Amino acid sequence: MNWNTLSQATQLDAINEESKTIPVMLFKHSTRCSISDMALNRIQSNWKDGDNERLKPYYLDLIAHRDISNLIAEQYGIEHQSPQALIISNGECIYHESHTNIRYNDVMKLAK
Repeated sequence: MNWNTLSQATQLDAINEESKTIPVMLFKHSTRCSISDMALNRIQSNWKDGDNERLKPYYLDLIAHRDISNLIAEQYGIEHQSPQALIISNGECIYHESHTNIRYNDVMKLAK
């Protein structure tokens, strides 16, 4: 799996533009939380060759970039959770789940 790192607030505009051609997954991960580790591992261990061509994944380290997480919550009208996965398509959040409800199959149903 090839993660794209989300580390600057200015990337959110580019992500909205990208989402017009390919759905984008924002994965908000707390490096201090075992549930977050589990959710991340479930996505990564099920990720298949070619999935990056159907869904562009971005990884956000919440400990280092809580400010960006707050902007995501504000921009998409989604309450902050950790861990949390959001799918952005055409600049809109079309899916969001947190904790043990983050599932690879559910995420990939929204991929192209």
